[in-house]
Amino acid sequence: MTKTITQKVIFKNTPVKALYELYMDAKKHSLVTGAPAKITAKEGSSYSAHDGYIKGKNLQLIKDKLIVQSWKGQDWDKNDLDSTFIINFEQKGKDAVLHITHANLPVKHADDIRKGWHDYYWKPWKQHLAGKKVIRKEM
Repeated sequence: MTKTITQKVIFKNTPVKALYELYMDAKKHSLVTGAPAKITAKEGSSYSAHDGYIKGKNLQLIKDKLIVQSWKGQDWDKNDLDSTFIINFEQKGKDAVLHITHANLPVKHADDIRKGWHDYYWKPWKQHLAGKKVIRKEM
């Protein structure tokens, strides 16, 4: 059995370009999450995040608009299929809105992953963009 999670996250006074770069630039991704990431903004390329805990491929990229990736956690069962992670970026006036869908998640990992997106990405991003010290939760 699998599960799909959806999230809508609003970043006040933020251009979508800044959010796209936080995710797709390896140095920025690593800086804000506090964990090594290897990622490039090239379709078809492999990536890893959180020191190899997450691995996958960039399936479709539209700069500042869309990221579609295959995504798999290191602790998933071998027979678990890769999940699909999608971020749609929307500029609404001065605010950026992320529309996130993470599909085909193993049920036993889905709740932790939903919480993990907030703890390891959206909250630290907001702190970083506000010029505040990023307070990270330990994995």
